[in-house]
Amino acid sequence: MSDASTDPEPAAVAVSAADDAPTAGRKRPRPGERREQILQALASMLEQPGAERITTAALAARLSVSEAALYRHFASKAQMFEGLIDFIEHTVFSLVQQITGRDVPDPTVPRPVEEGAREAARIVALVLQFGERNPGMVRVMVGDALVFEHERLQQRMNQFFDRIESTLRQSLRSVTAQSGTPTVDAQVAASVLTSFAVGRLQRYARSGFRRLPTEHLEASLARLL
Repeated sequence: MSDASTDPEPAAVAVSAADDAPTAGRKRPRPGERREQILQALASMLEQPGAERITTAALAARLSVSEAALYRHFASKAQMFEGLIDFIEHTVFSLVQQITGRDVPDPTVPRPVEEGAREAARIVALVLQFGERNPGMVRVMVGDALVFEHERLQQRMNQFFDRIESTLRQSLRSVTAQSGTPTVDAQVAASVLTSFAVGRLQRYARSGFRRLPTEHLEASLARLL
């Protein structure tokens, strides 16, 4: 995590040891459980209309704890969003690795054209399916929830999609191998697919999660590939 001193909302409240103390009828959370609850509550609040700006006060109220209790587990609200981004990155790229069968793409390994196109389609579908199942995360992925937060958060999401594009580019090398400019063509195709994925996620968020990102997905990918 980055130094909390750079965050817009640094911890400024002294945290009492009693913040997470058990009360009558309520057990003390297990180690790490409260942190997970905070992230789950934040993601859930992001699913609500007009939730682009969430305050720590509202988040604390949602969990029926004090703001000081939040800062016991996160130095700032920016770190809470980083926790969501960590989840997005870990989940998506773990599954991407299962699709590609590689941690670092190797452009020197020749692959059948059909396999490359199928792999690229599966990666795009994976990103969109993840968003569809985690609508609160979509607001983070497309940046709507990060507008008023620290700029490093948006930079991390930009890097996430840059990495998706790079992975697609490697998958598509076999598809464009027969063209006169295979490297350029792979770059263009990967850029188009990434833009398609981002656009579908943006439409999903801005339609109030009514327009599913996987709508007519197979037919759409068939046209793009």
